Amino acid sequence: MRLMADIARAMADQNRIRILASLFDRELCVCQILALFNLAPSTVSKHLFILKQARLVDTRKKGKWIYYRLADKDAAPEIKSALGWLKKGLAEDKMVAEDSRKLEKILRMEPVVLCCRRRETA
Repeated sequence: MRLMADIARAMADQNRIRILASLFDRELCVCQILALFNLAPSTVSKHLFILKQARLVDTRKKGKWIYYRLADKDAAPEIKSALGWLKKGLAEDKMVAEDSRKLEKILRMEPVVLCCRRRETA
């Protein structure tokens, strides 16, 4: 029951749902997520922490960058079910489609470029 409560809590925020949707079929580094949603780093960090705590996302570190992806095939059945429900429910969502178009541009840039830009504008 605890896991279900964590999943529900994590999915109770529009920004976290958008982050999860951006991770469908790909992984993103934190700089890419920051560029996509144009939120404060501390806000994105908090959202990612909540998603990780609910076991909806996994991470890997590569050099300076931390990459986030949806929980994989070894995830608990509740996680798989929740992510499947979310993906199906957002298939026609206009905001998710707009995020996807914006993400295409972001993915053309190297993460190091995004991180440098972020520091320059901060």
